[in-house]
Amino acid sequence: MKRKVEIMAPAGGFDSLLAAIQGGANSVYFGVDQLNMRARATMNFTMDDLPEVVAICAKNGVRSYLTLNTIIYDHDLSVVKTLVNKAKEASISAIIASDQAVIAYARSVGVEVHISTQLNVSNIETVKFYSIFADTIVLARELSLTQVKKITDAIQHEQIKGPSGRLVEIEIFVHGALCMAVSGKCYLSLHSHNASANRGACVQNCRRTYTVIDNEEGHEMRIENEYIMSSKDLCTIDFLDEVIDAGVAVLKIEGRGKGPDYVKTVTRCYRAAADAISEDTYTIEKALLWKEEMENVFNRGFWSGYYLGQKLGEWTDTSGSKAKVKKVYIGRGNNYFKKIGVAEFLVETHTLKKGDKVLVTGPTTGAIELTVEELHTAHGPVEEAKKGEKCAFKFDLPVRKSDKLYKLVSESE
Repeated sequence: MKRKVEIMAPAGGFDSLLAAIQGGANSVYFGVDQLNMRARATMNFTMDDLPEVVAICAKNGVRSYLTLNTIIYDHDLSVVKTLVNKAKEASISAIIASDQAVIAYARSVGVEVHISTQLNVSNIETVKFYSIFADTIVLARELSLTQVKKITDAIQHEQIKGPSGRLVEIEIFVHGALCMAVSGKCYLSLHSHNASANRGACVQNCRRTYTVIDNEEGHEMRIENEYIMSSKDLCTIDFLDEVIDAGVAVLKIEGRGKGPDYVKTVTRCYRAAADAISEDTYTIEKALLWKEEMENVFNRGFWSGYYLGQKLGEWTDTSGSKAKVKKVYIGRGNNYFKKIGVAEFLVETHTLKKGDKVLVTGPTTGAIELTVEELHTAHGPVEEAKKGEKCAFKFDLPVRKSDKLYKLVSESE
């Protein structure tokens, strides 16, 4: 039996936090307001949410990591200290940081620090340096597994320990979006829109189509078929055994800007794969089935990143998702009848039919998929519920008015 590894999932809000837990995550990472690399996203917690986030994690035996990993300016320092103090009061597990001011202050007040991939740690001497401050280090995304293993072997051989006295743990990204720039330190958005990616404000203009202009004669050529600065999404599930054999302790999933269905599906697949590796039941056939399942949620196509020695990125041929299953918004929660285990929803768009596969998401619901086997309206049992009607069906969890109901349909429909 091989050693178990930590599966770390993203949480952009309470719905994704619950979805990560439902998917089997050992830990979650999230941002608070500004000063994190997804500050521009609409999905961020507030400082006041910290105690509740930590309480939910603690109740479920999940570690909580606060990302505070943007470039920090002098005018940010008071906010940084306030946020770190709040994180300590809430008993956060660790802070993921890249700026020395954040690292130094967090350590000074006794908060565990993890080194962000933004610091581009790519060799053992840099690991030694940051081991003074951190127990866990996220390596540069551009390393091969051979290079990763060389670092983890050296940690073991030289017994490099962090502030806790434990051997330094190595964390790498195993799934999700990759930036075209080295470890995500990109300046394209700053150059074109005065919105710094390194301050969490990326407008993702690398994901667009571009036209090449011949400066000598003025000829223009639209780049077809490929988005030349937009890479496919990283996916390692079909060689995850090699990733774990490289000595990695934490497997990190990208996606704080994505929905709870993505978080739950991807986390569940990597949880299953990691457990299978631990139990010596992992096979490439199983891995390809998990990969196929992950193709149903947001993705730009998959590639193996740089882990297997690839020198250049593989570019996507679409500006958006290539998910094989799409979500169609139907309506929102209206009521829950606890005694009979039935949820009522208000249908706001389209229609819902008996036999439809649906997804329900919400801050206390997470992400739940099911098939509607019986459908009721005010008229009794029906085959379909139309826009404007209230419909009800069996559901195991209480729903609230903040819950959203989606119909899941094939991308070709």
